[in-house]
Amino acid sequence: MPLNIFRKLAVRPLTLVAIQKSCIRCLTTRLAEVGVLEPPRDHGKAYDTGQLFLHKIFGYRGIVLFPWLAHVYDRDTNNKTEERSLDDHSTAVGKEVKGKNHMYYQVLIDARDCPHIRAQTEAVTFLGNQDNSRALYAIPGLDYVAHEDVLPYHSPEAVPIQHELFDKFLMHDPQRSPSFVARDTLGAWQEKNHPWLQLSDVHRETTENIRVTVTPFYMGCREAQQTHVYWWRYCVRLENRGPETVQLRERHWRIFSLSGTLETVRGRGVVGQEPVLSPDQPAFQYSSHVSLQAPSGHMWGTYKMERRDGTSFDCKIPPFSLESKTDDNNPSNTFLGN
Repeated sequence: MPLNIFRKLAVRPLTLVAIQKSCIRCLTTRLAEVGVLEPPRDHGKAYDTGQLFLHKIFGYRGIVLFPWLAHVYDRDTNNKTEERSLDDHSTAVGKEVKGKNHMYYQVLIDARDCPHIRAQTEAVTFLGNQDNSRALYAIPGLDYVAHEDVLPYHSPEAVPIQHELFDKFLMHDPQRSPSFVARDTLGAWQEKNHPWLQLSDVHRETTENIRVTVTPFYMGCREAQQTHVYWWRYCVRLENRGPETVQLRERHWRIFSLSGTLETVRGRGVVGQEPVLSPDQPAFQYSSHVSLQAPSGHMWGTYKMERRDGTSFDCKIPPFSLESKTDDNNPSNTFLGN
């Protein structure tokens, strides 16, 4: 028999078993039926536009807009005898990592779930239209989801996801499977915004069971005080894949620009937080931005992670390239990030 999906409202989404246990402890918990789970698809068989899903890690409800085929550079699969030095720039970014194709999806997040997930829900940002503008604009409730993080389900509701773009991009067709199809506006929006939406490279590395995944996005070039400034955003996901609870205490970034500068940035936590990664809440995701006065560069670094006994270790951030997508090559850096 198909398994009905339930979720806990006004708290962090949990699995069905965890929700039932929570109900015993808290009589005020309210359950709502969302839909019926479907079997997850194997890699190589992509989900269609309009597929409803639960996020396997963050638990939110979402719907697939369209796929992206990315190159994943996983340093965990490389020969461990080629360990890099964290303090040697040439070693850190020079090590060859073979990329593998991997399917990701652009999705809408249900607005009802946004306050309860450990991920920024305004992570997709873009530059203003004015050439000299440094303003950043955000589209709330957009995310990029790996194929293996999709738990598909179906629902009889005509509007199962609450998002301001849902009706603009999708329409209900009960004769189809999935029962939501793209409007023309979705294709036009994707084509218009393709340059700054496109997901192309994903970088992963694991240190002591803490996996760090970084996805950079080129945002464009703007003029500032008679020089060109190139902007990128990058999304970082930290996931605890072990049994021990740790807390992110500090960040240490190094940013190399093609103009020849090398900048070091240190600070407490990330985006104003020092997230705890535990077996119950293993993941945290955030986005930030960087700008260079050169069309390309590299970033890498470490997070200082603290165990419950007070000991700590440096968790590696995989090196990743910052590459522009324009022909502009007019050449300090502005680092807003965490």
